[in-house]
Amino acid sequence: MPTTEINDETVTGLVGDAVAAPSMHNAQPWRFLYHRGDHLIDLYADPLRTMPTADPEDRALRIGCGAALLNLRAAAWHAGLRPDVSVSSSPDGGGLVATVRLRGADPGEIDYDLAGLYEMIKERHTSRYPYADEPIPDGLKQRLTEQAAAEGAKLSFPTGWHLSFILEVMEEAEADAEYEGDPDEQKWVRTGTAQSDTARDGITEYSLGSRRREGRAPVRNFARGHAATDRGAAAFERMPQMAVVSTAEDDPKAWLAAGQAMERVLLLATREGVASSFATQALERSHLRWVLRDPVRGAGPVQMILRLGYGPMGPHTPRRTVRDVLEMAP
Repeated sequence: MPTTEINDETVTGLVGDAVAAPSMHNAQPWRFLYHRGDHLIDLYADPLRTMPTADPEDRALRIGCGAALLNLRAAAWHAGLRPDVSVSSSPDGGGLVATVRLRGADPGEIDYDLAGLYEMIKERHTSRYPYADEPIPDGLKQRLTEQAAAEGAKLSFPTGWHLSFILEVMEEAEADAEYEGDPDEQKWVRTGTAQSDTARDGITEYSLGSRRREGRAPVRNFARGHAATDRGAAAFERMPQMAVVSTAEDDPKAWLAAGQAMERVLLLATREGVASSFATQALERSHLRWVLRDPVRGAGPVQMILRLGYGPMGPHTPRRTVRDVLEMAP
C-alpha cells in the first residue's frame, strides 16, 4: 500500500469520504479546516446545525462528528497515511472536536482492519425498509462487537425481556412524538419533488422508507406533519434485531468514541450484506434514555441504538459538497 502524497487534492478526497458519515436527521454537523504547513485537519462541530429540542447537550452532534472522524481515519489508512488523532473535550457545540495530523505510514504500522472497511464508506446507507426475519449469525455479531471495542465502546445485542422493553420504550417515544411534534425533526425533512431532488442535507422523501403496517420494528415516521407521501405500507419484522452502543462515561469524549464505534460497526455490517437504520426516538428524551441501560450486564450509558437485518440497503442520501465544509489555511 503506497503512501499518498499529502496535498490539497488528497485532503479534499479524505474529507469527501468523511462527510459520507451518518448524522442525526442527516444534518451533517461538521466543518473541517486544513493547515497545509503542518498537515493538520481540524474537525469542528457546526453550531448552525445543532438541534436544541432533540439534542440539547449536543450528544448526537458529537456522535455524528465521530462517525465522520472514523471515515476520515479509514480513508487515510487506505491511502497509506497515518492519522494521529487528538480529541478535544470542549463542551462548546461549535468548538473544536478533534485534530488529525497526517504523515506517511510504514507498511508495518498501517491499521489494515480499518483500512479494509474503506470501500464500504460510500456503500453504507440508512435503510428504513422492512428486513427479513433471518437472524444475524453469532460469529458476525462477535466481529461487530470487536469493531466497537476497538474504538473504546461496547456493542450488545439485547434479547428476551430486555429487547421487548427497549421496543416498548421506543413505541412510547414515537407515540409522544406523534402527539407533541418535534420542531427539529420538521426542520430537516424534505418532502416534494423540488425539495428532495435539490436537497444537500436532511431526510428526503425518497429515503423515508415504507409506512409500517404491522411488525415491531422501531421505524420513525418522518413524514408526519408533511404533505401526504406515496410511500406505501409494508409488514416489518415481528421481532427486530437491535444493537446497542454504550460507553463507560457520558461526556463529549465518550460521545465522539461512540460515533466512531457506531460507524465502524456499520461499515463492517455493510460489507457483510447487513442493512441498518437508527432508532433514536427514546434517546432524544433524557428520562427514557437512562432506562434503556441493561441492569443485568451493567453496561454504561446508551449512546445509540441500531436496527440491523437483511433487506434493502437503502438509497443514497444527499450530502453537502466538500467545498461547503472544508477550508484551507497556510
